[in-house]
Amino acid sequence: MRPLESLPPTETLEIENGLILVPRVKLTLKVYPKNPSVAKPIDEWQLKRALIEFLKTSLSVAITVPEEDLEIRRFRDLKKRKRDDPVAHGFLFIRDLGFLNKTNQRNSAYAEENEADVKVLEKKLIDWRKYVVEKMDGIELNLEGIKYGLSVAVPVSDDVEKMKKDWEEYYAFGNRGYSSGRQEPDTIVIRGAPSRWFAEPRVSSKPSMLVTHTIFSTFGKIRNLNVAEDDDLGKDADMDGDDIVSGLHCKIVVQFEKYGDFYNTLKVLCGRTLQKQGSQLKANFEVTWDKDGFFRNSRSQADEKSNRMPEKAAGQYRREIPRRESHFSQSSVDDTRRKRFKE
Repeated sequence: MRPLESLPPTETLEIENGLILVPRVKLTLKVYPKNPSVAKPIDEWQLKRALIEFLKTSLSVAITVPEEDLEIRRFRDLKKRKRDDPVAHGFLFIRDLGFLNKTNQRNSAYAEENEADVKVLEKKLIDWRKYVVEKMDGIELNLEGIKYGLSVAVPVSDDVEKMKKDWEEYYAFGNRGYSSGRQEPDTIVIRGAPSRWFAEPRVSSKPSMLVTHTIFSTFGKIRNLNVAEDDDLGKDADMDGDDIVSGLHCKIVVQFEKYGDFYNTLKVLCGRTLQKQGSQLKANFEVTWDKDGFFRNSRSQADEKSNRMPEKAAGQYRREIPRRESHFSQSSVDDTRRKRFKE
């Protein structure tokens, strides 16, 4: 795999297990009625058509967005909606970003390897995304004679610079006494990835620690890893389309040995959708950095449990931890591999 530092933000990246990271711009959408007393559900199809037409005709570069790249969730019961709640919310995905490369093709072989050119393209993408937000945010939509206002923003999970400012501020002012040792994050949290893409084929549909480690070790040396089913992502009882089938998605927590690997991986994951060769599914996962001390808290909970147990029982518990732990280090993954291949 090519060095992540030289990867342009508009380029697709192939990783392990047939997985592909495909560039896209993601924006959050919220729709509010101009008249707060509106009790009629919004027409989802008309809303999508209005937004698709706007993107085609109102930007400096015409953007074609298929209907499936507009995810809209309507408020189920408008009688229960609070005055300031949106009647619908969702996401817009813009995947056709090739036009951003057109002025950056003076020498493709050189430009792909030149970090300065990558930074130029990163800035161009950020500036264009900001322009789209400014053009769309606050527009008025007239659907079936009812006027709505649109709110548009870049989600935090797609804004690396915003996350970086957050962790710099956190370690400077809000670290709650954990100031000794490192002052940089090293752990990434991913939610919304399909469980079966991280499972062992023909063995289980549940995400596998070994498969997940193989995939993410291509980004750098891993200190700790946790993967588990994640059924709570995006659940909202008041919104349509939130009936998630149990076990479909997983939550992945990856702690890297080096800050550089953490940061480069976060940059690559932000602004990309996960796809798999041979599948039509587009996994629009969320990624962020871990400020809750996932692995530190896991160790503390394990220590508390062992301290409460009698000496004999605690000894038995410690012997069993290696096969019960939900996360483990590089060495335990290597041991697992050796055991499996000996059989």
